[in-house]
Amino acid sequence: MWYHWNMIRPGLVSISFRKLSPADLVDAARACGLLGIEWGGDVHVPHGDLARAGEVRRLTESAGLACAAYGSYYRAGEASPTAQQALGCARALGTRVLRVWAGGRASKDADAGYRTLVRDDLLRLADDAGHDGITVATEYHGGTLTDDIDSCLALLDAAPHPFLRTYWQPAVGLSHAEALQTLERVLPRLAGLHVYHWRSVAERLPLEAGAASWKAYLAAASRAPGAAWALLEFIPHDRLDALGQEAASLIRFLGATGNVQGAKHGE
Repeated sequence: MWYHWNMIRPGLVSISFRKLSPADLVDAARACGLLGIEWGGDVHVPHGDLARAGEVRRLTESAGLACAAYGSYYRAGEASPTAQQALGCARALGTRVLRVWAGGRASKDADAGYRTLVRDDLLRLADDAGHDGITVATEYHGGTLTDDIDSCLALLDAAPHPFLRTYWQPAVGLSHAEALQTLERVLPRLAGLHVYHWRSVAERLPLEAGAASWKAYLAAASRAPGAAWALLEFIPHDRLDALGQEAASLIRFLGATGNVQGAKHGE
């Protein structure tokens, strides 16, 4: 069964299973009813390898899936990989989202000059990407300028570009109410969500254990302007045989938010 959502579609982050080949990942995602894959720039689609990106695109699309994003490891304001290597792979994949990191320093360690450096680099990249309809999305991640909601919004407010947005994920250590508040604040610039459930960094739990929280997060995210992806990551114990249950939970949560637009049966 294939599902179609008005606002949010379920997918997988490829780096959840770095040891699997792209072909095996496509088969696994398709079998679980997921609709797309964010391809990582470290193993599956190495930075600058346009031939590999084209091969992975054909493999993905031939299975009826979308290249949800290119998960590059480009750090704005840093040198390697280059912005053009990251953007080139996003173009070759045919994706509409290029994920990047907002620099290489935690917000508490970044002075005004460094914040300006990162902002200007993101704006240049968003200008280039926007010509192809590609949105640059910063990852909501520790050790970068988007490591907390205040710093993230300050960066985005300083760089008001139509092709610059951000991902969101629940920060470790926040309560459900606190995490939901951060999501609500970033909704106008939301590009997508990375989906997982942790009690702590060392303790990954099945998504079902966070059902109440994730139903609320997805309901909130459905109010964001534009389409978005909810991408599974950090599968418990990195086990492929756990992916089916995680995907089933995500699909059910999305249905509970009222995002289901329709469904059709496929192979």
